[in-house]
Amino acid sequence: MTRRFGRRVVLEPTDLELGAGEVVALGGPNGAGKSTLLAILAGALRPSGGTVSAASQLGWMPQRPALYGRLTPRENLQLFARLAGLDDVDAAVDRALSEVGLAVEDRRAAELSVGNQQRLNLAIGLLGEPSVLLLDEPTASLDARRRGGLWELVARVRGAGGGVLFATHNLDEARRVADRLLVLEEGRLVYEGAPAAYREEQV
Repeated sequence: MTRRFGRRVVLEPTDLELGAGEVVALGGPNGAGKSTLLAILAGALRPSGGTVSAASQLGWMPQRPALYGRLTPRENLQLFARLAGLDDVDAAVDRALSEVGLAVEDRRAAELSVGNQQRLNLAIGLLGEPSVLLLDEPTASLDARRRGGLWELVARVRGAGGGVLFATHNLDEARRVADRLLVLEEGRLVYEGAPAAYREEQV
């Protein structure tokens, strides 16, 4: 797949396959094309060339929370669950809130801390119990305890045979949790392989 904005190529032709039970980290500097790639895979952005196919239910957590500030966390989740056409909205909402440990029920989303907005953003991505998760900088606003909870969630998805692709600036994080590392630079894939084998001076 590839993506252009006008004449500017922001993602050069890139092939990516995410296997069952696999956790893949997507690294690279700001502006490298990580968020563009994830948005294309999530179906939020059309590729300028190439195709995307998914055999499983996708869950997407964009880098910037996609929330309605005047709604509470539960109301946000109910709205997105209905938009997704889920049968049992209340059960899906309860499950997603439980997964991220978010119990702030009586405050509007705009009043939540940045970290709690990030957790609500993740909860939206978990609606429908997706077997493939696409996470854009998922730990950027989380404290150490919440980061640990996120990686436990990722481990559960992997253990159930699902796949996870996450963008990160933290190479130590990638080396700790990912099976494979992809590195983008100026929209071009410059490394694909074992996280432990990657050194920044390679690119």
